[in-house]
Amino acid sequence: MERVTASPPPSPSMQTPPIQSINAGDLEDEYVMSEVHLGCPPGLFGPYITHFAFSLPPEVEETAEDATSTSTLSLDDNGDLVLCRRNKQSDDNFHVSIQHNTTSKIPSVGLQVWRAELVLADFVLHKILTSSDFHGIVSLELGAGTGLVGILLARVAKTVFLTDHGDDVLDNCAINVHLNTETFNNQGSVYVRELDWKDSWPPTLALDNSSTRNRYSWNSLEVDEVQRVSLLLAADVIYSDDLTDAFFSTVERLMSYGSEKVLYLALEKRYNFSMDDLDVVANGYSNFRSYLRDVGDYKDSKSGLLPCFVGKCLDVTQIPQYVRGYDRGTDIEIWEIKYENIRN
Repeated sequence: MERVTASPPPSPSMQTPPIQSINAGDLEDEYVMSEVHLGCPPGLFGPYITHFAFSLPPEVEETAEDATSTSTLSLDDNGDLVLCRRNKQSDDNFHVSIQHNTTSKIPSVGLQVWRAELVLADFVLHKILTSSDFHGIVSLELGAGTGLVGILLARVAKTVFLTDHGDDVLDNCAINVHLNTETFNNQGSVYVRELDWKDSWPPTLALDNSSTRNRYSWNSLEVDEVQRVSLLLAADVIYSDDLTDAFFSTVERLMSYGSEKVLYLALEKRYNFSMDDLDVVANGYSNFRSYLRDVGDYKDSKSGLLPCFVGKCLDVTQIPQYVRGYDRGTDIEIWEIKYENIRN
């Protein structure tokens, strides 16, 4: 039996709730809309439940079959060979139910689904289907938002921590965990937890009877489990220099804590005209790149560069699209990032 320790509000019905409206002035001044939701009626923001459909592209079917097959032959009671076949209905075609808004205020952008989140979901699912790299691991997602990526990972992982900031985002993430519990690894655990990048890590632990403890607080056993995290994930968290600074400060502490870790980070370069630069720039991207040493540069001149983040940009075109019905565009990047420190 899977353990889900999010303690969310009561799960919503599968029907779309009454739609709320906001006036155009508020939308322009205070609300933002993910590119995924472009084309939705203006002034409407949900929440909605979307059933994201996933299918196995033909070019990876053979690879996935090889990755899931066993080399051990077994016989039935009559001595006949038992052939193990994958359940094509469940493995090749399935859906994940996600409650989300179509617009939100900037502090609550985690209530929406973003394009980089969908590309990172494709990446995680491709790794699950074509290798055993993520099987039985302990993982933590930063800025998990709706929880879509971690929910997919929970199909094979031992433990998944979905972290974000703000009760509205965490409540929604916890609802999505409960909507999808039947898809999880039946030996695994999923935790929805508060992680403010501007706070320290490890977090201050609230006593069980403390007034400061809530359903998303950490306990000592969970903090200890984070030491065994080998995989960090993040999607669409690079859009503000201040938040990028706080993000890398948190990642540095996490990567210096416990076992060796790798971060896979998906981002979308959003271009806007900057009065400071008098040019079209991708907000936050230059600051993001300033934190990274390229793998090649680091290998060529290792001495004197520790500690530092070392990053490699992956070829997104080599990742099949499993999530149906969205346009990837050309401005999504996925980075593989490691932290090289003095102890290494």
